[in-house]
Amino acid sequence: MLVYGYWNNKGGTGKTSLCFQSICFYAEQNPDKQILVVDVCPQANLSELLLGGLDNQGSDKLLAIQGMVPRATIGGYFQQRLPSPFTIPPGVRFDDYITAPSEVNDEIPSNVRLICGDPLLELQSNAISTLANTTIPGTNAWMAVIDWLRDLLDLASDQYDVAFIDCNPSFSIYTQIALSVVDRLVLPVMADDSSRRAIQNAFSLVYGLKLPSEIYSQYAFATRLRAENRTLPMVHLITKNRITQYITDASAYAAVLRSIDSDVAGLLASNPEMFTFSNLEDGFVSIRDFQTTGVVAFAKGTPLYALKPGKRQVMGRRVIIDAEYKDNMVKAMDTLVAKL
Repeated sequence: MLVYGYWNNKGGTGKTSLCFQSICFYAEQNPDKQILVVDVCPQANLSELLLGGLDNQGSDKLLAIQGMVPRATIGGYFQQRLPSPFTIPPGVRFDDYITAPSEVNDEIPSNVRLICGDPLLELQSNAISTLANTTIPGTNAWMAVIDWLRDLLDLASDQYDVAFIDCNPSFSIYTQIALSVVDRLVLPVMADDSSRRAIQNAFSLVYGLKLPSEIYSQYAFATRLRAENRTLPMVHLITKNRITQYITDASAYAAVLRSIDSDVAGLLASNPEMFTFSNLEDGFVSIRDFQTTGVVAFAKGTPLYALKPGKRQVMGRRVIIDAEYKDNMVKAMDTLVAKL
């Protein structure tokens, strides 16, 4: 099973919206493949989108799933692991945490299965971190905890071809648990300097680059995984997201994007093992701002390709989906998915 992770150390980069569209486009174009989605984010926005969006009671459907016994979410699984942090309990069943979004949202391809997100992750975070720092002779407690998601996926690795994981912007313990199983990393950025800093932070947090002191190196995510001969996720795509048609080569925004290109080019030369691509242009894709088209898509939990242009009713308001703009969005997502 090939695992893609969508993550950036900065919120608001369009990570979840891109992940949602990528999942739907990929599943639609690959009907013979079984797709697993894991929402490792306490906001659970990706789960709400897949279950129908705000306009189609996606939030209510998610609450119902969170109220099931056992709780059919990533938080429900972690809840079962808290009393048994170092070995997976024999009673854990993978199917207990699986939801089929197409059963409640006709717009989602039927080959997609979801492990829903859960606000419990925030409550569980301190307890999980404490367990990971426990000293037990002969046991690497941190590694055992980091493997929680891997343990779950191993129960059904032969059932799925590709997995998509939506990660929280923080680098908390549940984000590290998620990133530890990722093969290919998708990093969304926007045309602002904070996105450039976030990219630099991402490489520091995941790969241990340019840490301020050697003191931090021994505790770094990369150091601890490598000590156990584990592979790190490889950067597969950097998506320049929410680009507008007004950005030109002379604009300040374009200058920021070029500086991100330059930063990545330097890392590609110095640390090629961190990337799945060797040519800079192969690792970038530009996505225009979804604008009204995106608002409608996410309010209704609908992939862009399934949206009908024209006048629509969204949350009691009439909006217009421009056919040409929508087609441009579909082409942009096709370009992204073609690189997966």
